[in-house]
Amino acid sequence: MSYADAKNTSLKKAFEFRLGTTSYIIPDDVLPNIAFLADKIDDVELVLFESDELSNIPTPDQVRELKTMAQDNDLTYTVHLPLDTWTGSADESVRKSSVEKIKRVIDRMAPCDPFAYVCHLHGDRRGQNPVDDPALWVDQHVKSLTEILALAAPHDICIETLDYPFSMVESVVWDLDLSVCLDIGHLIIGGYNVEEHLDKYLHKARILHLHGVREGHDHTDISHAVPALLDDLMNRINRPGQPERVLTLEIFTQRHLERSLEVLRPYANKA
Repeated sequence: MSYADAKNTSLKKAFEFRLGTTSYIIPDDVLPNIAFLADKIDDVELVLFESDELSNIPTPDQVRELKTMAQDNDLTYTVHLPLDTWTGSADESVRKSSVEKIKRVIDRMAPCDPFAYVCHLHGDRRGQNPVDDPALWVDQHVKSLTEILALAAPHDICIETLDYPFSMVESVVWDLDLSVCLDIGHLIIGGYNVEEHLDKYLHKARILHLHGVREGHDHTDISHAVPALLDDLMNRINRPGQPERVLTLEIFTQRHLERSLEVLRPYANKA
């Protein structure tokens, strides 16, 4: 089925939070994805990257078009900052280069007035022990983010839960008054207690990422999510009086999006 034949899957304005997904749902560039998603959801996560060989950072003209599309369709954007950045690196040249890359993206996307920016605090390796010197690593992140905050308000920078214990970097959030991006899928695949993380960090979480975990692989549809987990999450965020936040279905195909929207549909507020 071509994406022109997509089902009527809209859940726009159906929850107390803004429902979002990524800018890579149909096999096309960012702008066609925004056009496809505009009547279905409330927010689009712009997944951006930049390397010496490839970049999908929007041009100034594309940024203006993104801004117009958002205004015309009551959309917001969350910007996922480039993944190939090492703001905690002990190598000052690597750290400074990472900061400059992030600042370029923030400066470029500023006309769109993003809801928030998602930031990964990478270590030297994957897993629960990402660095050999955690204290230096944290200090370098603080230095980097302090420089980045010259271009963004603290609450607009959301530090994402990755595969290491988030307690390793929570002091960065507290000390700089940043926000959190609670990635539920990452917590599940890492074996962390989701309820405990919601208890501790939800008040700082402006963004939550939700995606399925199946046979050791994440970023799939949420049709196999544990119902009790979804019930708990919805009870926490889909009620009046909550701070404005985004729940992003962090998935990357139309089929996964359609399945995930059907899972969420029973939780939609009844008009």
